[in-house]
Amino acid sequence: MILADKIINLRKKNGWSQEELANKLGVSRQSVSKYESTQAIPDMDKIVKLSDIFGVTTDYLIKDEIETEEFSNTDTSESYPEIKRKISVEEANEYIELKKQSALPVAFGTLLCILSPVCLILLAGMSELEKYNISENAATGIGLCVLMMMVAVAVIMFISSGFKLKKYDFLKSEPFETAYGVSGIVKEAKEKSSAKYSRNTIIGIALCILSVIPIFISMVLSTEDFVMLCSVCALLVMVAVGVFIIIMSGMEMSAYNCLLEENDYTRENKRTDKKTGGAISAYWLIAVAVYLLISFVSGSWHITWVIWPVAGILFPVYRVIVIALTKDKD
Repeated sequence: MILADKIINLRKKNGWSQEELANKLGVSRQSVSKYESTQAIPDMDKIVKLSDIFGVTTDYLIKDEIETEEFSNTDTSESYPEIKRKISVEEANEYIELKKQSALPVAFGTLLCILSPVCLILLAGMSELEKYNISENAATGIGLCVLMMMVAVAVIMFISSGFKLKKYDFLKSEPFETAYGVSGIVKEAKEKSSAKYSRNTIIGIALCILSVIPIFISMVLSTEDFVMLCSVCALLVMVAVGVFIIIMSGMEMSAYNCLLEENDYTRENKRTDKKTGGAISAYWLIAVAVYLLISFVSGSWHITWVIWPVAGILFPVYRVIVIALTKDKD
């Protein structure tokens, strides 16, 4: 194993990002990135410092033939979690390919969920206009049937994609090592996709932000309720398209981050997610229960969809609180 791969593995075992290691080493994040991608080799002073930071011998770092970690003291080894899995090049390629294949059904399923209230909203508005001759009960019944069918199709897509990726679920929750050369290949693929990912993310976010424009236009041009409802539907369409674009490129990027154990998939985050997983799941189950309860009781399906963006905005705050409480217990 070469020095670059050893630095990557040791950094991941400690749950550090490249920036965190760079701060400990006294270099820039770009320098650490170059060390890990074999574009540069740390000088002897930096190797000695890396040895101290990781608690391993300098021989282990610089001698490629030494595969087993040699700790500089017996106590340091206790801080390293046991690595039970090693990802080969073939497995890494298969995982990336499966994520790419799952991107379309997951993105389309999400789009269907966002668009599911549109038919109900339009029919509810049409039922209030005499020229369409649609009763309120008929509008609600048809709208709910369409909504449930769209959600059902979306859930089937999510479950199907989940089954395809199930064998690699451990990548998101357990520490692992990559075979020789895997990290370099994944890094290169990530760099090639980063421009497309950034572009699509910007487009998707822009569409979500601009989605309120139809509402503003309807407020200026008309005071009719039906026009306002149409503008809400236009808002949902723009949000759905924006989220679709973000997910399509985000799924591929998440595969690279997962294999590199970066961003949301660092070992520290994995340990945190194991502790907070139940509380996070409970949050969304409660959100679903509240949405369905309020919607069925009030019958205002054209309004209650607001619960979802509110839940999405509050979720990061909730997650921070849960993590803080979990750390306090530790």
